[in-house]
Amino acid sequence: MNRTDRLLAIVLRLQAKGWQRAEDLAEYFEISKRTIYRDMLALMESGVPVISQPGQGYSLDPGYFLPPLHFTADEAITLILGTSSVAQHFDEQYRRAAESSAHKIEAVLGERLKAQVADLKASLRFVSLQTMDEPDLVALLQQIRRAILDRKTIRFTYQKRLAENEDGRIRDIDPHGLLHIGTTWYVAGYCHLRRDMRTFRLERIDHLTVLASTFTRQPDYDLQSNPPRTINHMIRVVFDLSVARWVLEERNFYVLEQHSQPDGLYLTLGVRTTEDVIRWLIGWGDKVRVLEPESLIEEMVAAAQSILKLYHFP
Repeated sequence: MNRTDRLLAIVLRLQAKGWQRAEDLAEYFEISKRTIYRDMLALMESGVPVISQPGQGYSLDPGYFLPPLHFTADEAITLILGTSSVAQHFDEQYRRAAESSAHKIEAVLGERLKAQVADLKASLRFVSLQTMDEPDLVALLQQIRRAILDRKTIRFTYQKRLAENEDGRIRDIDPHGLLHIGTTWYVAGYCHLRRDMRTFRLERIDHLTVLASTFTRQPDYDLQSNPPRTINHMIRVVFDLSVARWVLEERNFYVLEQHSQPDGLYLTLGVRTTEDVIRWLIGWGDKVRVLEPESLIEEMVAAAQSILKLYHFP
């Protein structure tokens, strides 16, 4: 944190917490007490009415306030819950930034609104199923995020899910963005091998390195409005109505269209390869039937036969 940001943060903390001792501020900002003394002198010289009392520390004149930000309870809780979500889904650098942002927002709230926000915050909770304590995942996110900012090409070995007998292929990618879908992180970018935009699941990436070569982003690329998803196959399936509710509950990423009829729930799926969904479909057993394409029907039959052989059925 640079000094300007720290001075503002000190004012916000004094405004939110009241009396603060120099040693408490030094511990909170991870600096020396001597630096705190210099910062307080700088604040007073700039016109901030800092009050100092032996044994109590520092406070602000009761009549001094920073220009207020006017939030409704819903706006404030949205911002604070947003910082909580970022803290869960990103690494330590962004976690600290998210927590700092939440403190700054809470500091400028009036007492009544602060109480409302605290009550709402206590009654809502987001739980992430993916931990950011996994060192390999954190390292990948940090490398890729830096490559995106610096416009650097990345190289890695990518392991395909069903290619048990095939070594991972080396890919050179111009990373354009990171996506968090469900509980999974993906990197989206231009694949030099396929000469097209592709998405890659981070758990399947090995031996990532950031290359010296730079790239120019694809024209009119916008990850927010048009996440890259290459569709090579259109799949039509019908589910038994007894499981329709549970199928829809999963919010499958590949579903393009859905409609219910008396004989079942019909879905149209858009996938890059059939391997993206075949295991998901097999998991529904006799409650799902593939209508097209014929090639996927054959794959489903072959998979079912392999399962039977595993249990010594002819």
